[in-house]
Amino acid sequence: MTVRNMLAAAFLALAACTNAVQAATYTMYRDPYCGCCKEWAKHLRTELETAVAESETTDMAAIKIAQNVPRELWSCHTLIVDGYVIEGHVPAQAIARLLEERPEGVRGLAVPGMPVGSPGMEMGGRKDPYQVIAFGDAGMSVFASYN
Repeated sequence: MTVRNMLAAAFLALAACTNAVQAATYTMYRDPYCGCCKEWAKHLRTELETAVAESETTDMAAIKIAQNVPRELWSCHTLIVDGYVIEGHVPAQAIARLLEERPEGVRGLAVPGMPVGSPGMEMGGRKDPYQVIAFGDAGMSVFASYN
């Protein structure tokens, strides 16, 4: 197969994606001993119908610092997608909205901590309310709320 044919096949595969959400590359950094991160990645794969690459590291602080995630927003895993940083248990719906709207001054989204009932943190029917926080040059603001 020539390089030209390989490129043509890649473009056809990309065109088969229904939108930018599926076409984006998702890379999640997580601690190898964290099970909720795996569950959150499953949530993304199912809801966004996309692949999520997983990179294990025991130095998650270095990833968060390198990606300029404000310390008060830190959670257990960090995902990079299409130039955005996703910190913690952000629902797939919020990520899709971010990728579609691309709000000015927003570098990423975060769900601080590990709220019960957020994707990957399901515990039966229990659900604690939580917010998705947008962060970046525009500061921090509530992007979405879940009850």
